[in-house]
Amino acid sequence: MLNKPKHNLFKNTVYALEGLVDVTKNEASFKWQLSGFVVFGIISWILPIEFKYQAILFGSLFIMILSEIINSAIERVVDLVTQDYHILAKQAKDVGASIVFVSFILTIFIWGSTLLLAFGIVN
Repeated sequence: MLNKPKHNLFKNTVYALEGLVDVTKNEASFKWQLSGFVVFGIISWILPIEFKYQAILFGSLFIMILSEIINSAIERVVDLVTQDYHILAKQAKDVGASIVFVSFILTIFIWGSTLLLAFGIVN
């Protein structure tokens, strides 16, 4: 594209941080996800388990954050296109919500299996 602005690492970082600030200010679901991230992040590091398990638990929390950011982006694009009810708009938003749901299930699976391994309940 000829009219595409030139980007650099600094500008891209600024844009990313602006997006994080915006989603934090304007999305209630993201605030809940961020609260869970903080709480479970602390829990992951204070559990009496090996560092490798703590890192897996903590890293898995980013799945939820990422999915909520993706969902917020989908919802904003749909709202940009139409404020009226349309079945495709509903379906797009539902798919965005399913991303969050599936990531929640995946995170629970990661936590459950990691804790079972960490505490020697399974090999």
